[in-house]
Amino acid sequence: MTARLRHYVCGSTSHDIGAMFHGASHGVREFPSGVFLYDGADGRRVLFDTGYATGEWHTGWRGAVYRRLLPPSVDDADDVAARLRADGIDPASVSHVVLSHLHPDHVGGVRRFPHATFVLSAGHERTLSAPRLRTGVLPGLFPEWFPGAGRSVLDVDAFSTVEIRGVALHAHDLFGDGSYLVVDLPGHADGHLGALIEHRVLLAGDAAWGTDLIEATEGLKTLPRLVQHDADRYAATARVLGGLMSAGIRVVCSHDPLGAKELLD
Repeated sequence: MTARLRHYVCGSTSHDIGAMFHGASHGVREFPSGVFLYDGADGRRVLFDTGYATGEWHTGWRGAVYRRLLPPSVDDADDVAARLRADGIDPASVSHVVLSHLHPDHVGGVRRFPHATFVLSAGHERTLSAPRLRTGVLPGLFPEWFPGAGRSVLDVDAFSTVEIRGVALHAHDLFGDGSYLVVDLPGHADGHLGALIEHRVLLAGDAAWGTDLIEATEGLKTLPRLVQHDADRYAATARVLGGLMSAGIRVVCSHDPLGAKELLD
């Protein structure tokens, strides 16, 4: 079986680009919430992020604030399990779920994978232990069983430096065969992760708002800069992404509007 990397849109939000970056023209842009399924040649299935939660959110005042700042657009068809089933994939066959970070547009579908192993960073664990409004984490989106779910928590010692086409990355080889490298992409959230698939496609999560906006990252305005966990490291990560693109690695951000579903073609 040939390995595949599939893209699914599980809801979206919208924002004014001019309110985010110095020098950008004002205009509301839709940002899809991307979910990515790696179907390995050996049959293993790894999901990267889970999109928005469908239905009612039981998230209190924090959820109300979030939805006002970044209003989600999501209906039943956007549920990650529904997207997978429509593509002929049983959600129960997903063996691992890698979470780039814990914001609502990335963890809303966690509840659909009770038997998967969740791959988290130590930064994720810190955030879960003391969620605050600034972290953008809504505890009500996580199912009751999540604290006891199977998980692999990657601390700083789990990452080693690897060179990808001349660009240094801190990565963890998830399966020990180089097919799926979990990559440290700091700045946007504590412990933010990406994934390098088959040394060909880097899933960058929210390391940038979009691939076409990587160069604009240096021009973040004050408010979007303040909501980053570490704005300086966020800008440094954007420069790493630019280096990978120049070296021929395809970089895909979670909010990129992708026309193709298959990303390893």
